Amino acid sequence: MNRRTFGAVAGAIALLALSSSAGAQANVSAAVADSNRPADDTARDAARKPADTLAFAKVRPGQTVLEIAPGGGYFTRLLSKAVGPTGHVYSATPPQFAKAVTAIAADPAYSNVTVVGVGSQAMTAVPKVDLVFTAQNYHDLHNPAAKLDVPALDKAWFDQLKPGGLFVVVDHVATTGASVPETASTLHRIDPAFVRKEVESAGFVFDGEANFLHNPADTHALKVFDPSIRGHTDQFVFRFRKPA
Repeated sequence: MNRRTFGAVAGAIALLALSSSAGAQANVSAAVADSNRPADDTARDAARKPADTLAFAKVRPGQTVLEIAPGGGYFTRLLSKAVGPTGHVYSATPPQFAKAVTAIAADPAYSNVTVVGVGSQAMTAVPKVDLVFTAQNYHDLHNPAAKLDVPALDKAWFDQLKPGGLFVVVDHVATTGASVPETASTLHRIDPAFVRKEVESAGFVFDGEANFLHNPADTHALKVFDPSIRGHTDQFVFRFRKPA
C-alpha cells in the first residue's frame, strides 16, 4: 500500500469513527430530550445526569441492553430511546416490582422494551447483550431479605454479555469497609471497593470509573432517603468489561 492509499484509508477510518461517535451522542441527546418522559423524571435530570451516564456506558444505536432492577423506569425510557428502534432493552425485575416498567413496555413509544425476571431461567429468553446496566439498585441485591446469590448473578450476567460487552454499575456510596448487608438494608448504600472486587471475581475486567455523581458533602452516614441528602448522595459509577 503506497503512502497516498494508506492516508486515504486512515482518513476514512477516522471519519467512520467520528461519525459513529456523533451518532451515539445524538441518540443520547435525543433520549434525554424525549417528550414522552414524565415530568417527575426530567425533574431529576440535574441530579442524576443521564447524558453523562449513558455516554459513560457507551450506549449506541442498535445495541441490546439488559437493565437490572429498573425500579420506576427512569433509565428504562432513556435506554430505549438511546438504542433506538433497531436496539432492544430487556428490563429484569422481580414480578412484585414490575408494575412501573411493565407499563412502560406497554407504551407504543417504548415498544423495544421487554420485561423479564431476574433468575437464570429468565435469562434464557434474553439474547446475548452489548450492555448490562444497573443504577442505584446493586446494593438491594445484598439485602439479606432478598436471599440472593449475588456472585452467581454477576456470573450469569457475565455469561449473558457478548465478548467485549460492558457492565455498568451506579450506586450510593457507603463507608469503606462497612458491613455490606447492614448498609444495604438500612442505608441503601454499598462500599464501592466491595462491588469492584465482587464483580471482578465473576470474570469482569475493570474498565473505568467516573466522578460526575461524586458529592464530597455526603458523609455516607445517612439513609439515602433522608431529606437532607436525598437526590444528592455521593455515588460511584463503575464500568466493567467482559474480555473479548
